[in-house]
Amino acid sequence: MDFNMKKLASDAGIFFTRAVQFTEEKFGQAEKTELDAQFENLLARADSTKNWTEKILRQTEVLLQPNPSARVEEFLYEKLDRKVPSRVTNGELLAQYMAEAASELGPTTPYGKTLIKVAEAEKRLGAAERDFIHTASINFLTPLRTFLEGDWKTISKERRLLHNRRLDLDACKARLKKAKAAEAKATTVPDFQETRPRNYILSASASALWNDEVDKAEQELRVAQTEFDRQAEVTRLLLEGISSTHVNHLRCLHEFVESQTTYYAQCYRHMLDLQKQLGRFPGTFVGTTEPASPPLSSTSPTTAAATMPGGPSVAGLAPPGEAALRLEEVAPPASGTRKARVLYDYEAADSSELALLADELITVYSLPGMDPDWLIGERGNKKGKVPVTYLELLS
Repeated sequence: MDFNMKKLASDAGIFFTRAVQFTEEKFGQAEKTELDAQFENLLARADSTKNWTEKILRQTEVLLQPNPSARVEEFLYEKLDRKVPSRVTNGELLAQYMAEAASELGPTTPYGKTLIKVAEAEKRLGAAERDFIHTASINFLTPLRTFLEGDWKTISKERRLLHNRRLDLDACKARLKKAKAAEAKATTVPDFQETRPRNYILSASASALWNDEVDKAEQELRVAQTEFDRQAEVTRLLLEGISSTHVNHLRCLHEFVESQTTYYAQCYRHMLDLQKQLGRFPGTFVGTTEPASPPLSSTSPTTAAATMPGGPSVAGLAPPGEAALRLEEVAPPASGTRKARVLYDYEAADSSELALLADELITVYSLPGMDPDWLIGERGNKKGKVPVTYLELLS
C-alpha cells in the first residue's frame, strides 16, 4: 500500500509539472523545444493521411450502403463482434415487387410479360451489386479500417508519449535554468555590509545548496534528454512507415477500381440483354433468330424472300445479304389487321419505328417471322414498327 501511495504521489507530481510547463508555454512564459523541420513534415504528412483516409472510408461506405440506418446497424454488429445479417439489395427487392405484380396483374399480358423480364434483369443487377459490395469491403474498406484502428492508434500513442517526454525535457531545462540563476545570485551577491560571521556562513551554505540543486537538475536533464531522443526516434520510424501505408492503399485503390469496373460492365451487359428482349435495342426490327419459314438451301435469296407465306418481307426480316423491301413498300395482309389503342406515348428510336400518342387508335398487324413483342402499325399514310407493350388490342 505504501509503495502504491508513493507511486501515486510521484505520478501526480509529474502530471502537475507537465501541466505547469504546458500552461506556461501557452502563455509564452516558458521555452519550448522545437522539433526539426523534417520531423514536422512527417507529422503533417501523417495527419493528412489519417484525415483523408477517414473521409474516403466514410464516403465509400455511403457509396456502398446509402441507407444510414443500415450503416449504423452494420457498425453495431461489427463492434459487438457478431455476423452482419444478410440484407437484400434494392435491385433484388425491386425484382421481387415486379414479379409479384406480374403474377397478380397477369403474367400472360404484355405488361405482365415485360414486368417479368425486367424483374429478372433487376435480380441480376442486385446480385452483381451484392458481389461488388462484398469485394469492395474486403479489398478496400478493410485495409483502410485496419490502418485507422491499428497503425494510426500506435502512432497516436507514441506521439502522445513524445509530447510528454518533450514537456518533461523542457521542465528540466527550466528547473536547471532557475537553479543556475539562484546559484549565481547566492555566490555573487553576498551582504558585504554585514560584518557578522553568521551572514557569511549562511551565504556559503546557500551557495552549496544551490550547487547541489544544479547538479541534480543537470542529472535529471540528461535523463530527460535521453528519453526524449529515444522516443523521438521511435516516433520517427513509425511516421516514416506512412510511405508503406500509401503503397498499400494504392494497391487497394487499384483493386477497388477493378471491382467497380467489373460491376458496371456486368450492369451494362444485363441492361443490354434486357433492351434486346424488349426490342428497344437501336437498329433492330424483329430480333428473332428462328424465322417461321426458313428458305431452302436450293432457293435463291431473292426467291426465298418473295415466296415467304403471308406476303413480302420487311426490312430486318431477311437474313443479311438478301434484297429487303423498304417499309413503305410493305402491304398489309388481306386479313389479320386489328385496331389498337395506344396506352402510353412512345418516341420512335429511328425511321423504321412509328411514334405514338396515348389514347390514339391505330391499325396493327404482324408478318411471319416477326418478333412477337413488335407489330406493324399504320396511321394514315404513315407506318412503322410499334412495341406490343404500348398497345391495347381492341378487335
